[in-house]
Amino acid sequence: MVYGVAAKLLTKVGEGHLAWLAADRATHAAMAADSVTAQGVAAYQVVCALLEDEQVDQAERAAINSAERLTGQAASDAPDTVSLAGALWLIAGVIAARKSDRSAAVDRLNTAERLTGLIGHDANHAWTAFGPTNVRIHRASCFAELGDPYAVLGVATEVDVNALPEGLNGRRSRMHLDLAWAQTQARNDMEAILHLQQAEQVAPEVLRYDRIARGLVRELLRRARRPRPALNLMATRAGILRDRPHSLHCDVWCSARQQDRRRHSRIPESRLAPVRHPYRRLP
Repeated sequence: MVYGVAAKLLTKVGEGHLAWLAADRATHAAMAADSVTAQGVAAYQVVCALLEDEQVDQAERAAINSAERLTGQAASDAPDTVSLAGALWLIAGVIAARKSDRSAAVDRLNTAERLTGLIGHDANHAWTAFGPTNVRIHRASCFAELGDPYAVLGVATEVDVNALPEGLNGRRSRMHLDLAWAQTQARNDMEAILHLQQAEQVAPEVLRYDRIARGLVRELLRRARRPRPALNLMATRAGILRDRPHSLHCDVWCSARQQDRRRHSRIPESRLAPVRHPYRRLP
């Protein structure tokens, strides 16, 4: 299990190759122990490490093979096995979404959703956070990967992050980040800022280390038509604005507005490129 934890931490800090080595050792240790749970945990970390190392096709094959094997052993009296199978189907769904395969993504999410019936409630067996709410959160993330902000907003109406077991702050934060992305795409900037604030409240480290969150903050700063103190403070905490956040952003904003006035027109929409939603592993 130590190798599995090491692989998870290495993946989180972006060390894909080292994470894969740790996950590979976790796999050998799990096989030697003849533990289905340990093998499932190791398989999930292998997939995550391969994704971090940009080996998407290999990650997809590993996820599907392991998910199918564990699904064949899933039963209501084996919640760890059910949860690990479900978690692997979920990450396989996200991989399909990253590859713009909407049909495969939805099919894999639906397979995971069916497995929640063997558990019947939100839980955290085998440290997977697997359950009905987490499936919905992954569904929102898949729609974000597919570039469909309105589908994300639709799924969000079915998600109650408070239903998650205590301590699963990463899952709660992820839902708020997906909503922040969707609201940014919909050009509802104030709502996007509120969701970023909620994500930070749940997981304070997210603004400093999450690439999606930092990209959203930069985009919201770039296209602001007037100073937004809450956004400036958030950007400062994230390390994006370093000195005198209010005056610095005001200088940038005032300069843009002066140029705008000289042109006697608003900045064209074509210059406001949408934020891309790069793939990220779901913890």
